Amino acid sequence: MKKLFVLFFSLNRFSLTFYSVIFVLLLVGAHLHFLESIELKTYDLRLISRGKLSPSPHVVIAAIDEKSLKLDGRWPWSRSKLARLVEALSEDGARVVAFDIGFFEPDPASGLEALEELAPKLKLLGLDESVVRALLEEERIRLDHDMALAHAFKNSRAKIVLGYFFHMGSQGLHFDLSSQVISEAKDLIAPSRYPLVAFKQGSGTNPFPRAVAPQVNLGPLAKAARFCGYFNMFPDPDGSVRRMPLVIRYGEDLFPPLSVEAARHFLRQTQAMVEVDDRGMRGIRLGQTFIPTDTSGRLLINYYGPPQTFLHYSVSDILRGKFPNNTFKDKVVLVGATAVGIYDMRNTPVSPVFPGVEIHATVIDNILTARFLKKPFLAWLYDLLALIFFGTFAGFVLARTSPLKGALAVAALALFHLGVCYFLFVSYGIWLNVLYPLLTLGLVYTVLTGHNYLSEQKERHRIKGAFNQYVAPAVVSRMLKNPEQLQLGGVKRDLTVLFSDIRGFTALSESHPPEIMVTLLNEYLTVMTEVVFRHQGTLDKYVGDALMAFYGAPVEQEDHPQRACFTALEMVEALGTLNERWVSEGKPALDVGIGINTGYMMVGNMGSKQRFDYTVVGDAVNLGARLEAANKNYGTRILLGETTYIRVKDYFACMEVDLVRVKGKNLPIRIYELLAKAPLAPPLAEAVEAFHKGLELYRNMMWDDAIEVFRQVIQSAPQLRPAELYIKRCKKLRARPPGEHWDGVFVMDFK
Repeated sequence: MKKLFVLFFSLNRFSLTFYSVIFVLLLVGAHLHFLESIELKTYDLRLISRGKLSPSPHVVIAAIDEKSLKLDGRWPWSRSKLARLVEALSEDGARVVAFDIGFFEPDPASGLEALEELAPKLKLLGLDESVVRALLEEERIRLDHDMALAHAFKNSRAKIVLGYFFHMGSQGLHFDLSSQVISEAKDLIAPSRYPLVAFKQGSGTNPFPRAVAPQVNLGPLAKAARFCGYFNMFPDPDGSVRRMPLVIRYGEDLFPPLSVEAARHFLRQTQAMVEVDDRGMRGIRLGQTFIPTDTSGRLLINYYGPPQTFLHYSVSDILRGKFPNNTFKDKVVLVGATAVGIYDMRNTPVSPVFPGVEIHATVIDNILTARFLKKPFLAWLYDLLALIFFGTFAGFVLARTSPLKGALAVAALALFHLGVCYFLFVSYGIWLNVLYPLLTLGLVYTVLTGHNYLSEQKERHRIKGAFNQYVAPAVVSRMLKNPEQLQLGGVKRDLTVLFSDIRGFTALSESHPPEIMVTLLNEYLTVMTEVVFRHQGTLDKYVGDALMAFYGAPVEQEDHPQRACFTALEMVEALGTLNERWVSEGKPALDVGIGINTGYMMVGNMGSKQRFDYTVVGDAVNLGARLEAANKNYGTRILLGETTYIRVKDYFACMEVDLVRVKGKNLPIRIYELLAKAPLAPPLAEAVEAFHKGLELYRNMMWDDAIEVFRQVIQSAPQLRPAELYIKRCKKLRARPPGEHWDGVFVMDFK
């Protein structure tokens, strides 16, 4: 944030306008929840302010309302009563009867159990068995309400469409998911699956939500009705139902919702086709009717008004024949509950309490009348052009007028944009984004106005305060004297890079509370950064628990290799002091690995025009990072590259560790362990000399002699841990001797 704060004051008005537009574009691409929620609310306002629309006469609702409950008893009713409802609607000429009700369990009002208990009692009375059987069969037909409803479905002249739902996750599953149950359930809904899917050539898109299992209706009812559709709805993040999913995938098949299946039978279309292209789903085709969807297969629901915008007929009136003849002729009749306490209540843009059955009615009517709301794929082009134009216009006006006149001009453009979006929505059902162009106007106005004001307030002091926390003070001074250094680019310089990383930090994090590890890490990085700055290093970056610094830039330092080595030794010493205190406090101790390398590398502001860092890149940098990682392999703490060693060997005590070949390079290099500032105390110096002797024996393939020398090194100086590694290598090579062309070079293939 502080880097952005400094850059804010170093950019001109054009750049600020450009970056503001880019920032909004990034927000668009990020799909931030709170911004999308605001845009959805603007959609709701447009829908409400448009006013109530009249639905077509083709869709009505048979409502189980308060009147029905008062006259026919509390819900659930006997299914024999629903059978009479189906018969009444069918006789009046209904074309489609769709149930927004599930029949998932046997009718609890059935008297079959009592009938089974009556059978042996009748036989005890001495009645003839054939007479008993006939009586029971007659009563069975009368008492089996599920069979009565199935019979009504089968004999209905209207197409019957039952509702079911898909489980989209394992939560809520309350039935046996055996292969037989799954197979039977799939067979029951199979007749209503989409028979055709049209994929654009080369498209591998499969954007459909996938279901875990269907909760289907009772087998006899489902088979008698034959047709079905799911009544799943997926609310937006704010809980409002604005879209209807028109496709759910189960297994390898695609299935339609109740609304599409009802509309299909009303239109007498035998087939429905799902159209998909490279972007995702395009829509559903029912004969000549094309239903547009978003790429996920969701239809924007064009709500016509508040609840009861559609005609509602009380089921109690229908059962008693209290309706004119032909009331339901050639109509889609949706059967569902609307009585308070029993109906499927949904939150929608037009009402927080909206019957689910009326949502299905709305979708069906949208399809039958082709009154669709849509967000065209090319709407992004308008959004992009609006963002660019609005940002450019605001930047141009604000740079040449007073803040007041600029505010008036920006407000006028905002009102124009609102008018265009509202007109297209009301007249053509096109949904264009309101928020992001307005956000661009507001952001450009705020940024430019703030820049004009704040740039007059101690700009140099603000920049220095922001950058001091990230880079050495020398870098800040250089930037203040030469602002052009903030431009992208770099130069090739001879520098030294230092990488440090905490050993086993991930494992420690898993075994200690996060608050303790965060405290340790912050304290560790603070102390290490102070050490880097004390030796005039430039802190490049933190990467988790790792630290990267370099020496010799931006201010030239002839002794940059020595500065890096002094930094490394002091970092190890400072960590030792920290560990003593942490252990006394009951906290874990940390260990560190450091890699240092010197060479030519590119240094400068690297990155993009939107964001860049003052950093170094190149092969010499990569080798430094690999040396840091190699400490784990050798058991060392500080490893130097050969070029660094050559320039510091007169100042520091070092020990040759290995001759390695970096992956991707042909020439081997020697690496060294930095031990201390020269000279070494005699016992350790003798151990280092012995290690070098063992290294020579190792390279001459004298395995037993080398092992003996390395063992002596471990006894006299256990801290020289590479000796342990070489004992293992010698034993391995002794067991499987290398060829005569072996050069003793170890391939460093890790990072």
